[in-house]
Amino acid sequence: MAAPAVSKGRSTETFVDNKRKDDIRMANIAAAQCSAQSVANAVRTSLGPKGMDKMISTSSGEVIITNDGATILNKMEVLQPAAKFLVELSKSQDVVAGDGTTTVVVIAGSLLKASLGLLTAGIHPTIVSDSLHKTSIKAVEILSAMAVPVELSDRDSLVKSASTSLNSKVVSQYSTLLAPLAVDAVLSVVDPEKPDLVDLKDIKIVKKLGGTVDDTELIKGLVFDKKVSHAAGGPTRVENAKIGVIQFQISPPKTDIEQSIVVSDYSQMDRILKEERNYILGMIKKIKATGCNVLLIQKSILRDAVTDLSLHYLAKAKILVIKDVERDEIEFITKTLNCLPISNIEHFRAEKLGYADLVEEVPLGDGGKIVKITGIKNMGRTTSVLVRGSNQLVLDEAERSLHDALCVVRCLVNKKFLIAGGGAPEIELSRQLGAWAKVLQGMEGYCVRAFAEALEVIPYTLAENAGLNPIAIVTELRNRHAQGEINAGINVRKGQITNILEENVVQPLLVSTSAISLATECVRMILKIDDIVTVR
Repeated sequence: MAAPAVSKGRSTETFVDNKRKDDIRMANIAAAQCSAQSVANAVRTSLGPKGMDKMISTSSGEVIITNDGATILNKMEVLQPAAKFLVELSKSQDVVAGDGTTTVVVIAGSLLKASLGLLTAGIHPTIVSDSLHKTSIKAVEILSAMAVPVELSDRDSLVKSASTSLNSKVVSQYSTLLAPLAVDAVLSVVDPEKPDLVDLKDIKIVKKLGGTVDDTELIKGLVFDKKVSHAAGGPTRVENAKIGVIQFQISPPKTDIEQSIVVSDYSQMDRILKEERNYILGMIKKIKATGCNVLLIQKSILRDAVTDLSLHYLAKAKILVIKDVERDEIEFITKTLNCLPISNIEHFRAEKLGYADLVEEVPLGDGGKIVKITGIKNMGRTTSVLVRGSNQLVLDEAERSLHDALCVVRCLVNKKFLIAGGGAPEIELSRQLGAWAKVLQGMEGYCVRAFAEALEVIPYTLAENAGLNPIAIVTELRNRHAQGEINAGINVRKGQITNILEENVVQPLLVSTSAISLATECVRMILKIDDIVTVR
């Protein structure tokens, strides 16, 4: 508002113009509101088990089908600076909890809408922001009070929460297979010395086109989406394997500087070839002397890691070769095999090798082949998952869904509490915050009430996406919660309100608390901005 300020000493009037700041703030919220609403509305329809999927077409012609909020927003080209916050918000939720990426954006959109109403009513942005902060702290307390403790030994509860996460995905019909698989994968990499920490890098997901999602399996060992090198008829199956991971090249050396060698007659040419043969043979004899019979060779950029000649000699020495191993896989491989990577032939010693019962090339039904290493001795705490799918779209979505399920189990390892799903926590928050708002003095109570109502967007959207009457459902849900049924939620399959805990629709407490905290943080950040400065 423009306000004339009159000083007592002088008769001159100074004019302070606050209009621009208000306009910027309104424009930011309206733009964030508008873009955020469009962004939030874009992902809103994909919330819940009956949510719709999105087909994303990139400029390069790639097509992605998904209903994972983080993936949808990641691929969107958002230009408005304030709306970019929402994309970052969904990424943060993906990092912290891995699930609830759609929920967090929908809540932020709804809180922005409530904030806009409060600012239009003339409440100062700082008061709105502080009230929002208090609301967020109180909300986390209420959620924690509602939560049910869970033990990691209670496998059923973990599987239930993983399948709740999978039920809203494209591959939901496979949740009975993928949920137990995700639970087993995470529990197998939990270190007893650090029981609250799980590094998902210890779970390697290998995608292989062909078959159906039903063929997805958990492999206790290593799996490579490659064939064994078949040059010169080398072995494709080795029992009692001694495995070496090498980072050097088994090929003739090149000079360090760019130069050309002129060969004038045949005898010189023969000498060069003979030297090359002797050089490679010398290397292979050293490898064979340690008893190594499986070689994993890192991809090389400088020159060929292996030549036809070296593959021929390796096949003669009955050494199984897997070439073109990616540099970033080396750490995972060495941790699993409990061996050391070898960067020079002079350091090739038996104590640096890994040991396994079996290394074999396994043909898949559709003509593809993979390499499995099983029965690893002193295996590190890692595991591999082989994901199959009939086409690339299904395969990618299966991987994303599995990642979300793994994250849900990881959340439960970090914070061992479960909470009901199906919109129950949000309605309970809305009810308790509404009651708390009546106790607060002044503007704060007014703001808290507005935010409490804003949280009803989640059950409303769930009901809307399931084709139910949202107003009737949310009213009935409020009524049930007022009567003390704190776990009453929307059962999308039956189209009515039931005790959602008994229906096994559960999620980790961390997903809900981080969604509320991150959404309020994002909205507070947008509220605090009163000017946009463009720098050329």
